Amino acid sequence: MAVLSDHRSVRKAIFPVAGLGSRFLPATKASPKEMLPVVDKPLIQYAVEEAVMAGITEMIFVTGRTKRAIADHFDKAYELEHQLEKSGKGQLLKVAREVVPKGVSFTYIRQTEALGLGHAVLTAAHLIGEEPFAVLLADDLISPQANALEQLVKQYEKFGRSVIAVQTVPSREISAYGVISGQKQARRLYSLDSIIEKPKFEDAPSDKGVTGRYIFTPQILDKLRILEPGAGGEYQLTDAIQALLSEEPVLAYEFEGTRYDCGSKLGLLRANIELGLEHPDISGDLRKYLKNELPNYLKDPA
Repeated sequence: MAVLSDHRSVRKAIFPVAGLGSRFLPATKASPKEMLPVVDKPLIQYAVEEAVMAGITEMIFVTGRTKRAIADHFDKAYELEHQLEKSGKGQLLKVAREVVPKGVSFTYIRQTEALGLGHAVLTAAHLIGEEPFAVLLADDLISPQANALEQLVKQYEKFGRSVIAVQTVPSREISAYGVISGQKQARRLYSLDSIIEKPKFEDAPSDKGVTGRYIFTPQILDKLRILEPGAGGEYQLTDAIQALLSEEPVLAYEFEGTRYDCGSKLGLLRANIELGLEHPDISGDLRKYLKNELPNYLKDPA
């Protein structure tokens, strides 16, 4: 596979956060689904921290009308910090201040219509210019210690190609994903032949489904500009990736780490339990609860 040596580093990331989160109503009636907590952090903070650790310095949020809480979360909270400092709560003050990483900028742009993921990415095109960029979907929470985006960045730095994250998907769930076909190039690495949005099981070209981490060359924006509506009448990012394949190679990387589908109630609960078992403040008590108390709730009704 050809390696491009003159590509630019990935500094910018787009977070499409304009969705309504209707599956979590009424919790998301007035609060974004991206602010749903996993243990003690909202989903969007996990995604931002992953991006920062991968070297991203410019965070671009494509938001909707009800998403002000996200901007507030990443703003400096003067009153809170003052009260914590006044009360001598130094550790909590440190936690509050670390929500906004040093040397990182935050930009917010409104997606006025919900026209799909491809449209959300294109909404931020003027902020990307001619640079490569990442896209992160916050409701795909991937185990923080794995840092899936950093894995993709390493592949981009090596080959200079667009890279999308994939995982093996159970057959019963395949119709909920974009699915790839491709040639294996190395351990976990594939060169794409095609990508299909939400195929029926019998039409799926493989069991490798796309998950919410991407790195793109800026050429994807040209494809999005001329894209026609696809599945569901929306502008599908997978259709733009398929169009990009006609001009340049695209890679897929089967990332290491556990993905939690926090766009579903069960996925969010699973994330809270499993990440709670790793959290230093509550892991011991949670483990004890699961061992001693939970079995009483799992007994069959008399």
